[in-house]
Amino acid sequence: MKTLTKPLLFGSLLFLVHTVEAEASPLAPIFGTGKISHQQLLEESARTRQDTIPADSLPKPKLAAPVMEQAEKADKTVTGTVLDQEGASLPGATIKLKGQDQGTITDENGKFTLSIPEGMAKPILTVSFIGFDEKEVPLGNKSSVEITMASSEEELEEIVVIGYGSARKADLTGSIAQVSTEELNAYPTTNIAQALSGRASGVQVVQGDGAPGGGISVRIRGSNSIQGNNDPLYVIDGFPYSGSPTNLNNADIASIEVLKDASATAIYGSRGANGVVLITTKGGVPSPTTVEIESYYSSQELRKKLPLMNGRQYAQMMNLQAENDGLAPYFSDADIAGFGAGTDWQDQVFRKAPILSNSVRVSGGNETTRFSLGGSMFDQQGIIEGSDYKRYAFQSSIHHALSDKISVDFNTNMTKLTTNRRDSDGGARGNSMIGAALVASPLSSPYQSDGSLSILSQDFPFVSPDIINPLNYIQEQYNEVNANIVLANAAVEYKPISKLSIKISGGVENRDDRTDNYYTTRFLNSNGQATVNTRQYTSLLNENTITYSDTVNEKHKFEVLAGMTYQDFTTRFLAGGGTGFSSDLFETDNLGAANTPGIPSSGYAKSALISYLGRANYNFADKYFFTATYRADGSSRYSEGNKWGHFPSAALAWRVSQEGFMQNQSAISELKIRTSWGLTGSQAIDPYSTLNRLFPGYTVFGDELFSTFAPSSLLPGDLKWETTEQYDVGLDIGLLQGRIMLGADFYIKNTKDLLSTVRLPSSYGYTSTIANVGEVQNKGMEYSLDAIILNKDFYWTMKGNISFNRNEVVSLYGDESILTNYINVVTVADNFSILEEGRPIGQFWGYKEDGYTDEGNIQYVDVNNDGQISEADKMAIGDPNPDYYFGINSNMSYKNFTLDVFFQGSKGNDIFNVSSITSTMDYGQGLNMPVEVLDNHWTPQNTNAKYPQISRNTDVRVSDRFVEDGSYVRLKNIQLAYDFMFPQSTWISNLKLYISGQNLLTFTNYSWWDPEVNSKGGDTSMGIDHYTYPIPKSYTVGIRATF
Repeated sequence: MKTLTKPLLFGSLLFLVHTVEAEASPLAPIFGTGKISHQQLLEESARTRQDTIPADSLPKPKLAAPVMEQAEKADKTVTGTVLDQEGASLPGATIKLKGQDQGTITDENGKFTLSIPEGMAKPILTVSFIGFDEKEVPLGNKSSVEITMASSEEELEEIVVIGYGSARKADLTGSIAQVSTEELNAYPTTNIAQALSGRASGVQVVQGDGAPGGGISVRIRGSNSIQGNNDPLYVIDGFPYSGSPTNLNNADIASIEVLKDASATAIYGSRGANGVVLITTKGGVPSPTTVEIESYYSSQELRKKLPLMNGRQYAQMMNLQAENDGLAPYFSDADIAGFGAGTDWQDQVFRKAPILSNSVRVSGGNETTRFSLGGSMFDQQGIIEGSDYKRYAFQSSIHHALSDKISVDFNTNMTKLTTNRRDSDGGARGNSMIGAALVASPLSSPYQSDGSLSILSQDFPFVSPDIINPLNYIQEQYNEVNANIVLANAAVEYKPISKLSIKISGGVENRDDRTDNYYTTRFLNSNGQATVNTRQYTSLLNENTITYSDTVNEKHKFEVLAGMTYQDFTTRFLAGGGTGFSSDLFETDNLGAANTPGIPSSGYAKSALISYLGRANYNFADKYFFTATYRADGSSRYSEGNKWGHFPSAALAWRVSQEGFMQNQSAISELKIRTSWGLTGSQAIDPYSTLNRLFPGYTVFGDELFSTFAPSSLLPGDLKWETTEQYDVGLDIGLLQGRIMLGADFYIKNTKDLLSTVRLPSSYGYTSTIANVGEVQNKGMEYSLDAIILNKDFYWTMKGNISFNRNEVVSLYGDESILTNYINVVTVADNFSILEEGRPIGQFWGYKEDGYTDEGNIQYVDVNNDGQISEADKMAIGDPNPDYYFGINSNMSYKNFTLDVFFQGSKGNDIFNVSSITSTMDYGQGLNMPVEVLDNHWTPQNTNAKYPQISRNTDVRVSDRFVEDGSYVRLKNIQLAYDFMFPQSTWISNLKLYISGQNLLTFTNYSWWDPEVNSKGGDTSMGIDHYTYPIPKSYTVGIRATF
């Protein structure tokens, strides 16, 4: 590994910056063109570990700080400016007299002044700057010079992390996206997966809800499976992680790479079908000890309130409904006139809430030992009272060279998580906190005269007893999750010769969860209820790889990798509960105190995956590239004959810009054509699914209860692996010496042998079995743009990406449709999604409305014209999959100021608003509703109204009424930062202050809180809003410093 050291001026400090050729760096040119701006160099120098020379130890001439002693006697002074190829000044370039010790460095404008010793003949200047070729400039009789530097490709070859290794970006044959540390730092997030939103083409990120620690849905090039998990595989420091990386802090991340096509992901075999996200945490570099700190504070608030009826409007609607139902009015005109706004239950439940985040990192080392230790604390209070999320994390990385041939690495991530969510979302008629807040009568008060919580159904006879005072969920209930996570791995690398590397690594992931849910004896109608669930997940990993690389005749470069891995997975769970507690003293800590103990349950599952893998890379003259990979996975989850899955891939790339016929033009600096094919897979079944299993149960004989064991599902037949075959064609173009970079990919993904649970007729004696049921196709195009718009004193870059994906169920074995997403919200109990050939996964399915009857009731389209409305009249009513999604980032800097603006959005996706079924159509129960229900309902004079006649007799079904356009454009983040420099300080290098805002603007036609919803979380249930915890907007102020 080659280490380069160059001097760099930062303020009045001289930095000796160490750059390691094998590390990915923002200094690297795009696609290896060697092009980089001086602004990027300054930003990199501010964050890279440095050796510093205090400014007060150096001479101080007027125009530039010298680094070498100048001759005392001089009879000539030369001035000059150092520029890059685009004419931008290069501050910190080193100017020396050839053969002499004296010299200087350029100031912030790239200018310098240097004295020439008396009597020196034919003086020659040598000019050097990191990232550029050293240049010699004969002075002759000149007293002023302008020097233009040429960028150096050799020093700035960008390194990209790939599966089981790394590669130059210029050598890639696959489709890989990167998220830089600068992009991570610009957006404070709870979950590192949020930082991918809008940052990479082909990557769709949907925040399931706004709850602290809430789930994130990440889809790379669409959804492949209807039963298995469609989230990508996260690999943290080489360890395949079990879920979303909630245990990581942004400040701990060094790089993120997203592997998208089969050429990049097939090396992960049965876990690569959904794409792979490689996360590398920060390690140490050879340098004096450096301390980095970051702290920020955010204030969150509800982005908007829903326009609900006030007390007077509510009373008017109750009277109107009574009239339509033939009842006497509930309120007199005098009563209504006396009512004011009443209770705003949204104000009772929502609040402004803070986030506090602190992190510190200590790193450094030498050529033998490098270390990095980081700790962080993250505390997010939710905008719903009583909800919060706390994370305490420790991360360490240690590298030690035992000799010039043997080195060891240790990486550890330890995290403690605590989450309080309450029962905030879902439900119907007020049996969740959000649902209760939206339907509670504004004429009721939160508290009774004695200070106890009011019982809403006792205030008015027309109010349903199902409606609960939402403060019950805040004051008399909690749902707390505690998790302890350890991820640790160690590796030994042996290099008997420079071309050969043997690596043995082992790791462990352990997660202990405990969920406590408790309703106090004061919670309405509960008498005290407690449940406790514990889960322990442990995974052990061993990986062994051998890598050989060589170059023959300077043009033939190749690398061969072979390896074997073994990983096992063990899960244990235990659950218990009870109802009827005489006291709240013990809450969930004494389940035996329950009058009615629940039936305890426990379980154990273990599975293993053994794999053999290989990869071969060939590069001819940096023009033609070939990659082939193969992985064989053996899984204990499948039956004999199908335990092994085989996943090959192949890819070709042609770097056209390296051809001779491209050398005499300057417009196109980079042009590469890529194509790939490969197979990846998914296990998509639980352990023991292919075995005959007996499940415990209970039955009554006479007056006695007996425990029993019986099979619950039919043993599946010849189950096959889900296999995804993917084709990809890509194009990478660089224009104007790399100032504009364009990327485009077209792909087709065909997933066959989909696994799903299938319902069986009662005549089978079983309710269900697992079977391979069909095939799904995803195909689409992705585009990306990186542009340096200005790179003078005012520096401006733009990044953008847009992705189009079409998802279709190509076939279902047996040609039978599968209904999914059953809801029961009292008013409606039905499925509203379908899996059917020719339609996308998650297709909304229901009735289409056809105006109103003469009585103001909803009329539905009779598709088969049989005179009645039945299941046969259902049709496609919406699609949750977007037509396209995109992200746009603008970064502008002037002197020490930086402004970063990031927009993100999607177009064409529909939302099924389950919330509006209850909140706008559940008449006759005393529910509060949006004010537009009162303003725009059917009457004989308003027959084209949005809502039907307000009557308990309204016929409500799953229909297109509840499907809305979920398209949106969001100002995801805006950040203004200022960098302070301390040229005279020996203890602080730099300090950054910033203010930012998240989700400040959202442009959408969606009527509810937020269009970014996925409350069910699954792929057959995307785009569903069921009283979802709203995503807040927030304002942040923060500080970063390096000592």
